[in-house]
Amino acid sequence: MRTFVVMDVATHLEALQDNGRLLLDAATSAGLDAAVPSCPQWQVRDVLQHVGQVHRWARSYVDGGRTSPPDDDDRPAEVPPDEELLEWFRDGHVALVQSLRTASDELQCWAFLPAPSPRAFWARRQAHETAIHRTDAELAAGSAPVFDGAFAADGLDELLLGFFARPRGRLVADPALRLGLRATDTGDAWTITIGPDARTTTREAAEADCLVSGTASDLYLLLWNRGPRSACSVEGDGRVLDLWREKATISWR
Repeated sequence: MRTFVVMDVATHLEALQDNGRLLLDAATSAGLDAAVPSCPQWQVRDVLQHVGQVHRWARSYVDGGRTSPPDDDDRPAEVPPDEELLEWFRDGHVALVQSLRTASDELQCWAFLPAPSPRAFWARRQAHETAIHRTDAELAAGSAPVFDGAFAADGLDELLLGFFARPRGRLVADPALRLGLRATDTGDAWTITIGPDARTTTREAAEADCLVSGTASDLYLLLWNRGPRSACSVEGDGRVLDLWREKATISWR
């Protein structure tokens, strides 16, 4: 198994910058009214509105040094009319990248997943937030991204050892089930045990009820419910993967 390399802030910021630009390109190509196959209730305008609000929300923590989680007084940024939406998205994205570039490594603010620092957390989280929604925009435009293997493996690490290390959530099973993941291009592997109350993940190819193999990019898209099952090899009990696809939902809470 390959030794995991923690991506640094500069690498995450480069990914955030590139994926925001590519998201905007895809949204422009698809048009605001285009349906988003990966989010059937959305059109492309919804992707831009959502990510534009998230970028401004993240920046409020970085710029303001806010140390408390959102509360009932927090309100999402106001969304402009359609004719201003692309520029509004671009402005928010550029401002977030600039804020994170100039922020100190000593920045103290709220973060909701473990990280070396709050600055590192926000750079990583926004890089992957933007990458996944870039996928939505590209699917709406009739294409699909292929992510760098190291970046995709980093995203799987965040997903499995960050979001799904928390005790709450709908992804549970009794008796417990094990889902194995193997990245054929990078050599990374994970095994997630889905128990009756929580989940635990190890960075190894342990015995599993279901083993899913594919490139890191294909696994990343599959586990974020943006990629087809057919892109990966599934061995063992495929119902374990079905459970993930049905119950694995994400929030900051």
